[in-house]
Formats: sequence, structure tokens, C-alpha cells
Amino acid sequence: AAAVAAGIVSVGHANDGGGSIRIPASECGLVGLKPSRGRVSLAPDVGESWMGSTIDGVVTRSVRDSAAVLDLIAGYEPGDPYMAPPFRRPLAGEVGADPGQLRIGVLDHPLLGVAGHPECTAAVASTARLLEELGHHVEASWPEAIGDPEFATQFRTVVATWTANDIAELEIILGRPVVADDIEPDNLALGTLGRSITAPQYVASMLAVHRWCRRVLAWWHPSDGSAAFDLLITPTIATPPPPIGYLSEPGHGGRIFELLQYTAQFNLTGQPAVSLPLHVTPDGLPVGVQLVGAYGREDLLVRVAAQLEVASPWSNRLPPVWAGRGSAPIPDADSRPDR
Repeated sequence: AAAVAAGIVSVGHANDGGGSIRIPASECGLVGLKPSRGRVSLAPDVGESWMGSTIDGVVTRSVRDSAAVLDLIAGYEPGDPYMAPPFRRPLAGEVGADPGQLRIGVLDHPLLGVAGHPECTAAVASTARLLEELGHHVEASWPEAIGDPEFATQFRTVVATWTANDIAELEIILGRPVVADDIEPDNLALGTLGRSITAPQYVASMLAVHRWCRRVLAWWHPSDGSAAFDLLITPTIATPPPPIGYLSEPGHGGRIFELLQYTAQFNLTGQPAVSLPLHVTPDGLPVGVQLVGAYGREDLLVRVAAQLEVASPWSNRLPPVWAGRGSAPIPDADSRPDR
């Protein structure tokens, strides 16, 4: 993400199991689109990871680039356990397409007991106002289940179990037991927890996740006759970019899960979500806003994301370290020749 933000490359590969496309995008002022489960194959090495939570994607500087790359990498491979519904047309063709008037819910308060930073709240508020100006219906509403502590408990069980398996595979490669100097302390602790989880406990956790996912998705697909929402907007993370070393300070092993309070839910549900660089703090740090769509609706996400990019462009917002320093500025999204 840092290489893309600095203009060294245009596209950076990323993998998202709890927010690792969207969170680096938010912290580096980039577009980070997490596709739907089954949209991008993990073949040939694995079929799934973290109970289907992980997905490959990219970080870029524009919605157009993210859509174009996803067109290239999307697809099913024989043996994949999941397959997202195919796009009705190339995703790049959704850039500039009219999304119509959408019903959009807004969540700007802390989840899971982690206090939000005022700049992140301000980012969501300004985005909500902009969406209203663009003609959408915006209201304070969200799937209440995403703040259920059960989610955090079950997600930790899933990650710990898979981490234990990853460490076991690493030990086979190394030909010896893993020691503290081999991996980060958080991962070592998760692996230790994972080895204590029994198979029946893991299956019980999987079934609990399935029930919880249905509760979340009912907000997009209500069965009681109420009107459905099209999109949800939230902070991408609860704080502006933290300082280097924030996650590795001794005695603060839980900080990684604090960063995931708005993102990891949609890994478990498999929904597409995108972080957009729509806000900057007074001291120049980027703050992302997350848009979440119904399963398989990357097309709608891209339409609205592109609409926001035109209304609040970020292409000329360059970091102090920029590989193209001295060259011509990148044109705004709405002034590019192909628009």
C-alpha cells in the first residue's frame, strides 16, 4: 500500500481476512476494494482460509483502476468451494454509471467497546452529507448484529484455529518447533489459543457464525416486508493512521482486533466493501470511509464509489514522499480522457 501511495507502482496486491485491503488503504489514502466471497479464486494452493473470510484484491489510487483489475482477476476455478455470481458486465463499465437513488444507512458510533476518533466520525458525517447532495436517501441505520460481542468471540476462534494450523505447517517446513523469534507475538498467542480449541468447539463456532451472518444480512434482505437498504457507510477504522510500532508495543496484544471493529464482520458475511480516501485530518493524515454492499453487488459499490470520487476528488492529494515529484500532477478522475 505504501508503494502505491508513494507513486512507485499503480496497483498493489492485497489479501483481506479481517480488513487487510481496506485498512492499509485507509491509512495510505488509497482505494481498497474487498470483493465478495468467491469472487477471486485462491487456487491452486487452497480453497478457502479463515472459514471463507479471506479474499484477494488490490489497492489502487482510483476507483477505475480497482474495478479494472478486479475484472482481470475475478473468476471461478474448478474445485473452489465458493463462486460469486458473475458480473452482468465488466466492472470497469460501472464507473460513471448512474446508481440511481439508493437507501443508505450510516454507522458512526463505536462498536465492540472501542472508542472512535473524532476525525473518523467527521469523515463519515461529511460523506453522508455528500451522498444526500448526490440524491441518495441517507439515514442512521445499521445491522445491529455487527456490534454483537458474539461476533468478536467467534471470529477470534476462527482466526486462532487457522493460525495454529499455519504454525504447524511452518514447523514442518522449518523441521523444528516455532519459537518466539520466528513470528510476531500476536500470531504466536493466537496459535497457542488455537491449539487448545477442539474440533467440536470449532464446528460449534462455525454454526454460530452462520446464524450471526443471517442476522447481519437481514438488513440488506429483510423478510418482514420492510424496505431494504442498498449500502452501509462506516469508518474504515476507528482512528487515523497510528504511529509505527503501535501494534507491536509490549502489553498491547489486543490492538490488532481494535482495528478490525468495522471491517472483519464483512469478511465473515462475505460481502463486498470498499474503503475510499474521503477525508484528511488537519495534520494531513488520510482517513478512509467504508462502503458495504449486499453480497455480489460490487457493481453498485463501484458506481457509488466513482460518484464520490468525482464529487470529492483525491487524485491530486499527493503524500510528501512521491516517486513522481516534479512531474505533472495526476488529473482528477472526472477530467481524464477516458471519462
